[in-house]
Amino acid sequence: MKVLMINHFPLAGSGSGTYTKNLAVHLAALGHEVCVILPENTTEYERVPGIRLRPVFFTPGDQLTDDWSEAEGKTIEDALPFNFPCFTSHPRSITTFADLTEAQMKQYTHAFTKAIDEEVAENKPDIIHGQHVWILPALAVHTGIPIVLTAHGTDLMGYDKWPELRSYAERVMEACKYVISISKDNCELLNERFPNDKDKVVMMRNGYDPGVFYPEDLTREEVLGDYGVSPEEYAGKKIVSFAGKLANFKGVDILLDAAKIYEDQEPATLTLIVGDGDERDKLHAQAKNLALKSVRFLGNVNQQALRRLYNIADVSLVPSRREPFGLVAIEAMACGIPVIATNRGGLPDFVNDSVGALVEPENAQDLAETIISTLKREEKTDMDDWREEIASYARTHYAQDMIIKELDTLYKKACEK
Repeated sequence: MKVLMINHFPLAGSGSGTYTKNLAVHLAALGHEVCVILPENTTEYERVPGIRLRPVFFTPGDQLTDDWSEAEGKTIEDALPFNFPCFTSHPRSITTFADLTEAQMKQYTHAFTKAIDEEVAENKPDIIHGQHVWILPALAVHTGIPIVLTAHGTDLMGYDKWPELRSYAERVMEACKYVISISKDNCELLNERFPNDKDKVVMMRNGYDPGVFYPEDLTREEVLGDYGVSPEEYAGKKIVSFAGKLANFKGVDILLDAAKIYEDQEPATLTLIVGDGDERDKLHAQAKNLALKSVRFLGNVNQQALRRLYNIADVSLVPSRREPFGLVAIEAMACGIPVIATNRGGLPDFVNDSVGALVEPENAQDLAETIISTLKREEKTDMDDWREEIASYARTHYAQDMIIKELDTLYKKACEK
């Protein structure tokens, strides 16, 4: 089967990008021919063996990090004269959909419509899988090719935030065959916003790549030395980690308030915050105002580096106000790390007492106390056995190579519907 995937973001730097890459790689392993249409703002973007990428180029402009755009000053021919838009922010763009002028939106939709039409004419895909119930998959409706969507959650936030763009989501929801919901909470939000399309919604777990995230025997010195963290900073301390976008809904501000509570208590801790986002400066200022002594912001890292950081952590946190799914929680578990997450959104679908704990969102005291109790639980537990159980739980239930068969079946049903 020829599969055309369309995403609003590059394959690195966002949850939907990672999701798209994971699906594409595992679909190809099943024998499908996969093409991904996506935005890019550098010619040095990651290539994926066995997957054909068809980028629409943008001009870097303002972004959170310079690391992604070091294309040796190369000019991207025919690049749109602005950066690709986001729901909140991306390591390579802080432009949002609301920032686009009417003229820029026309350029945006024209460029992707052209890419879609050319791909359809040249390679005749059997099915289109659109990431997000949003603008770009709506541009493929006129092709008449069966469309499957995945609702990632940020698209539903955009739907609520920008009524002027809702027509795109409504158009593609009406035309698609199925919509994949990645959590029970996400399913409820979809049904509330699109009550006429409830029969199209299919629950399907999000999956992680077991070839990237797995238990690894590493020392703190060999991992943290890459980030300039000295042995004095972690000696005799437990390591608390967070990985994700530094956006308001991720609740990192609550984590910092909790760090103020647990930092001075036993056991001593070092908190590592991995990621970047539009809240970065605000969070740095908050950490300074709280006089936090053992919090380090490590910035954005690739997945291999993230695996290494997970493997030296004692606990990983997902303090989101409302997380659509929480793939980072599964990735941490796949490395054998207990996870503390909020009890709202998609996280309660898979985080439980056997692999960590759930806490109330917006409650720094609850978060701090649960971190302390989890770290003390580790001291009373055979950690090797517990970590093995956590990694086995992730591998058994959420490995992408297992879940991909469900998607393959859904594609076939969509083509027959």
